[in-house]
Parts: sequence; C-alpha cells; structure tokens
Amino acid sequence: MIGWGLIGASTIAREWVIGAIRAAGGDVVSVMSSSAERGATYAQENGIAKSVASVDELVGDPDIQAVYISTTNELHREQALAAIRAGKHVLCEKPLALTLNDACEMVLKACEAGVVLGTNHHLRNAATHRAMREAIAAGRIGRPIAARVFHAVYLPPHLQGWRLDRPEAGGGVILDITVHDTDTLRFVLDDDPIEAVAISHSAGLSKEGLEDGVMGVLRFRSGVLAQFHDAFTTKYAETGLEVHGTDGSLIGRNVMTQRPVGTVTLRNEDGEFDLPLDHSNLYETALQAFHAAIEGKGSPSATGEDGVWSLAAGLAVAKSAASGMAVQIETGL
Repeated sequence: MIGWGLIGASTIAREWVIGAIRAAGGDVVSVMSSSAERGATYAQENGIAKSVASVDELVGDPDIQAVYISTTNELHREQALAAIRAGKHVLCEKPLALTLNDACEMVLKACEAGVVLGTNHHLRNAATHRAMREAIAAGRIGRPIAARVFHAVYLPPHLQGWRLDRPEAGGGVILDITVHDTDTLRFVLDDDPIEAVAISHSAGLSKEGLEDGVMGVLRFRSGVLAQFHDAFTTKYAETGLEVHGTDGSLIGRNVMTQRPVGTVTLRNEDGEFDLPLDHSNLYETALQAFHAAIEGKGSPSATGEDGVWSLAAGLAVAKSAASGMAVQIETGL
C-alpha cells in the first residue's frame, strides 16, 4: 500500500483527493499544515493518523512514499523540491509554480531523483474529454479547425480568499482556470498551443491587481484556433467544450467540472448522435494512474511536463492581457 502525505490541509484534498487516494488503494498517513491546531483538527475530521507543522517533518516520514501538494501557488516549488530530495513521489496542484524556470526545475529534479511528478489536471480524466479525444483521433470530425471552451463559473465563498486578493500567491482566474482549459485542449486535440491573445478584467470579486474574468484565443501548432472564456463571477452559466472540424463537430455540455457528468454530441452530415460515456470519478482515475506510474506502469494522467505546458500558456495569456499584444508560448523544456 502506498502511503501518502498531504502538504496543505486543503478543501480540495478533503472533498476529492483523500477519498480518491483511498479508493485507489493508498493510505493517507499524515497531513502538514503551518497551523498545528488546524492540522490536528483536519487530521481528526478526515481520519488521518498524524499531523505535522513542517514540510521537512512530513517528507522525512518513512511511512510516506508520495505527497500531494495543495497549498497556495507560490509555495509549490519549494515544497515539491523538498519532497523530491527526500525521494518522495509528488502529485502537485496546478500551476506547478509561478515561473517557468521553477516549474522546469521541478521536472528536472524529479527526473534526476527517479521519482514520479504529476500535475493534478483532473479534467483530462473525464469520460467526456476522453471520448472527444478518441473521436478526433478516429477522424470522426475530419481535420479539427476550431475549438471553444466556456469555463466561466462562480467561485464559492469558502474558496474566495487568496484567489481573489493575493497576486503574490498566484491568485486570479488565469492561473486557476485557464491553465485547466489549456491542459484539456492539449489532451483532447493532442496538440500544443503556440500563441495567445487575451483580454482580462475585474467584474467585482477580485481585488486590484487580479483578474476575475478573461477571454482570449490560443493558436495551436496544427493551426486550430481555440476560444476561451473563464471567470469567477458567473453564477448561472453552463460550461462546455466544442471542437469543430472539416467533417463534423463535437459538442460537450457541462464538461468543465470536477464531477463525473456531462454529455458529448457528434454532429455531422448524418445527423446528431450522443457519444457513449462511462462516467467515473475523475480524481480516482488520476490516482489509479499515479499509483501505476509509481509501480513503473505508465505515466501519471498529467505529467510534470504537462504542468509546464499549462503554466506556459497561462503566463502567456496573462502577459497578453497586460500588454494588449499576442504572446508566443514557449515552455523551455
């Protein structure tokens, strides 16, 4: 059984990842919180045997083989590198870091240490997106030409802290949601973005210096143009992902979500058809793949390199929104 340590007593771990680790056959051994009191309470509430107040204490635990990092974004690099130095496998929340150099360093150090580094891009584990990827690869819409992602949601009050008021922590909708769009598009299209154009704004939730909404376009190597709209401020919108090709379109509805829901419709000259879907928990799928990667059987659902790509796109979107100019996307890998 793989023993896990949690770096960060977070909402996402409580709601999704702890259960996924256990469902995939792992054991959550310990949790680290900078507040000893919060960590102890969190451990008790979630059935975790141990709580500690420092990263070094957690990664030094011989009962832990892997760590899940879900702290604020500016802390990811140092915490991941500490775990890697200790020989622990790392599943890190997105974005991996706040700079490309830091993210690339994480990938390099994990490779040198022979440990698995994964990025928790959950959406590529959805049955909807896997069905779209398979349909495109099978040529069911011909050559992809354009895509559209609408991932404008409402950030619930219990998550509205640092994402809305701490630029230094990597807050804002771009590093929170646009990176997910990028990873999902890369996965579905099996293609990489090379250019970004975007405009962002604050519609009333975020503090000065942070965006709570963004619209833009990514250009991919193949020539596909992908439009995106991300926001923290829309209470009643649906999410979706569409891919339009020379011979058909794929329409995904309610698919940009943590829950295993949504539909995908194929439209072509023969009519309109819903693709068959085998919905399952996205995080359990991710943890099953991560455990297999630890055992030398394949790779994580989203690798460290995938995390670098989504960060590179997010940073390019942010730069374009600030400058009003198109920005090239380069990973440094």
